[in-house]
Amino acid sequence: MWKYSKKLQYPIDIKRKNLKMAKAIISQYGGAQGELGAALRYLNQRYTMPDDKGKALLNDIGTEELAHVEMICTMVYQMLKGATINELKEAGLEGQYTEHGLALFPNDANGIPWTAAYISTTGDPVADLEEDLAAEQKARAVYEHLIDLSDDPDVTGPLLWLRQREIVHYNRFKELADEYKAKYYYNK
Repeated sequence: MWKYSKKLQYPIDIKRKNLKMAKAIISQYGGAQGELGAALRYLNQRYTMPDDKGKALLNDIGTEELAHVEMICTMVYQMLKGATINELKEAGLEGQYTEHGLALFPNDANGIPWTAAYISTTGDPVADLEEDLAAEQKARAVYEHLIDLSDDPDVTGPLLWLRQREIVHYNRFKELADEYKAKYYYNK
């Protein structure tokens, strides 16, 4: 179905510990607008697309979102690496540490765990694609907020790249939604 390449889509080499930024970036793993929810949303929606083109697009973008999960986790791991208990407390991560140590767990910046309620699928291709358009815009906005918070080019570079991928995904979903509207809905 797909081939796993054992390298990140964009190189990540964060040299400086930054626990507060790691706490913010974790939202793009397990938050409501994060990559995990996007991947599962698209991989579930693909089954009810009316043609192979739609199924392929949702599959391609869904699996790419899984690669983005890997990037976000790599960033957070590198920013937390070697953190002391006092540094974790200072960054407000003692709850995270209590439950998970320095392991990654899908939650948002406030510590709220990921939930399947973040994903949506209706079985209506146009409704689902409209949801996907909104999801990509929300993820883009979160990346822009994270970029505003970053003062480290090693962090900002991957965030800029991920933001751009949200725009690409939006455009691909928009093309398909417009095609489906014309083909299946407006000509009835």
